[in-house]
Amino acid sequence: MHHPRELLATVFGYGAFRPGQEEIVEAVLEGRDTLAIMPTGGGKSLCFQLPALCRDGVTVVISPLIALMRDQVRSLREAGVEAGALTSGNTDEETEAVFQALDEGRLKLLYMAPERLASPGTMGLLRRIGTRLIAVDEAHCVSQWGHDFRPDYLRIGELKQSLGVPLAAFTATADEETRAEIVTRLFGGVEPATFLRGFDRPNIHLAFAVKDNPRRQILDFAGARKGQSGIVYCGTRSKTEVLAQALREAGHAACHYHGGMEAEDRRGVEVRFQQEDGLIVCATIAFGMGIDKPDIRWVAHADLSKSIEAYYQEIGRAGRDGAPAETLTLYGPDDIRLRRSQIDESQAPLDRKQADHARLNALLGLAEATACRRQVLLSYFGEASEPCGNCDLCDRPAQLFDATDAVRKALSAVLRTGESFGAGHLIDILTGAETPKVRERGHDALPTFGVGRDLSKTAWGAVFRQMMGRDLLRPDPDRFGALRMTEGARPILRGEETITLRRDTVQAAQQRTAVKTLVSEEDAPLLSALKAKRRALAEAARVPAYVIFPDRTLIEMVERRPASMDDMARISGIGAKKLESYGAAFLAVITGATENLHPQRLRLAGQPAADIFDRLAEAQLRLMRGEDGIEKPLSLSQSVLRRIAEARPTTLADLDRVGDLGAAKLERFGTAFLAICRGD
Repeated sequence: MHHPRELLATVFGYGAFRPGQEEIVEAVLEGRDTLAIMPTGGGKSLCFQLPALCRDGVTVVISPLIALMRDQVRSLREAGVEAGALTSGNTDEETEAVFQALDEGRLKLLYMAPERLASPGTMGLLRRIGTRLIAVDEAHCVSQWGHDFRPDYLRIGELKQSLGVPLAAFTATADEETRAEIVTRLFGGVEPATFLRGFDRPNIHLAFAVKDNPRRQILDFAGARKGQSGIVYCGTRSKTEVLAQALREAGHAACHYHGGMEAEDRRGVEVRFQQEDGLIVCATIAFGMGIDKPDIRWVAHADLSKSIEAYYQEIGRAGRDGAPAETLTLYGPDDIRLRRSQIDESQAPLDRKQADHARLNALLGLAEATACRRQVLLSYFGEASEPCGNCDLCDRPAQLFDATDAVRKALSAVLRTGESFGAGHLIDILTGAETPKVRERGHDALPTFGVGRDLSKTAWGAVFRQMMGRDLLRPDPDRFGALRMTEGARPILRGEETITLRRDTVQAAQQRTAVKTLVSEEDAPLLSALKAKRRALAEAARVPAYVIFPDRTLIEMVERRPASMDDMARISGIGAKKLESYGAAFLAVITGATENLHPQRLRLAGQPAADIFDRLAEAQLRLMRGEDGIEKPLSLSQSVLRRIAEARPTTLADLDRVGDLGAAKLERFGTAFLAICRGD
């Protein structure tokens, strides 16, 4: 028998095991039944491939995806290992070659799809070739809980029994129910040696954001990572197509992927994604199982996942090479309502529904977290950790406030109206809005009427969203989604518990409201000055006023008070052309000053490269006559600075190529410019 460490080096070319791999390999080698739960990208295939090479006989690997099996067989053969696959995708020649290798006793690893277990000859074949071990990849497919349940997986348990061989099962899904079901169905209820390996993927940056013009948020996120491969997960098939189109219009290479496409088109997208650099795929969760692309740099969720397991598997597809990767998950009250109603309306038995609600609660707890997200995420998988410094809440701590009072007011409004209304009507009551619906129902006479005037309507919206996220309120499917109080809210209502919510997501909501209410009294004079400027420009250009800017854009100018052309560029409705034509005129009205940007600098306004451009320009000024200020003056044109700021070169050679500097300028500016491009 070969020693695993030798083979690790000679066959696979690794000098050492990754954390957690060695003990799993040892358990499998000793012939123990094994269940290994490892995060996506944690190196689980090695944990059955290596023992297979060390043991006599054949190891049969059962795997759900033809593409995945083909990849693994190909890379094993390239490493000099005899492996083969029997799948419905084989040509007759391929199948013949596999049988020949089996008959000659050359084959060590035989991959097959679970569907093949249903065919009558399989049992005899596996006996005849001397099967010594069964390895099951993606073992959560046996679970009715899983998002990809495969009925044929249920036959693996019988296969193990009748062959009388050990079984090693691998999955990245770690919740209790799925684990219990794997043990029952694959191991006949006898606890295997179980390994739960570090779930942390420290290179992945975690971030969530409340939906606020989600398409814009996704486009901004992708725009800041231009040229990098990414996946955008969407809740519906149509959204994948719409977003892919929007990304293409914004200048990205993007395509869509969902279960409703022809198999050939789907395969085409998978191949493009594997081979092209910087392709973005907008996909439903049908995409990604078995995608072994190491350099996916970011994953964005345009809609909330179903559970923490699903979320973690989806973001786990980023950064498998260990280099930094980023994620962004958008969510809002509609996601919460949709996911709740999907659970309530499913055919599942009550206990299953309750468990599904609890799983959703865990994910919402992560979304509405008030401190380090990784701690929340890892504690769900039973791991303790320090604050990670690599999530949005470590980057910028949440502002919290004691929301006990606000939450009690909201709960009181829910109860006094018989748990029969949605958030909109309840917020009207709390803010004292005398709508026809409030008057008709006599709700303006309630003691709760107007007790929440200290918060704006949208701020109340954010409070209700966080209450739904904490599962204090839940939409009732039998009453058109009216909110009803859960047991968890009672202690707060009775004053036995306090509750802390995030103020920043409430305030962000408050800042955004003004678009609906026009503007506050103190802002009115500025708005009318901007409208006068717009009218003058419109008359001069002989176009209707809204062609210059719609009201919404002027209101946002009032709200955000842009102080520079960069700020101006970030206001919605101001593209590059309009910024160039009208930006300075409107900025002068707001600041009372004029800012004349060089046209090259103007082209970068509002983009991440703008900051780099400004720092390059400063450095150029500082070094114009050299470090000591006595050299011959050298300078670069603004368009060269722009090119450098956009390209962000990392080496002197790149810098020279991008800006065509020549030796003297490279020596003068090179190191300073590179430091700026690196962000030092």
